[in-house]
Amino acid sequence: MSTITSAIKAFVADEDGVTAIEYGLIAALIGVVMASVAGEVGQKIREAFEYIRDAIVVQPAAPGAGE
Repeated sequence: MSTITSAIKAFVADEDGVTAIEYGLIAALIGVVMASVAGEVGQKIREAFEYIRDAIVVQPAAPGAGE
């Protein structure tokens, strides 16, 4: 009986598995946050390049300039 009791106490006191699960959950949460932020940043970058594209004025070439 003493062996079973000490085994149960050792199992309850062992926090290695719990710590690994906690780190896994933290890593997953960080990944989700990074993915959502990357989507927003990507959209802002796209808007910036589209603004620059629209702001560029291209002058038509003069007749005979390419000859």
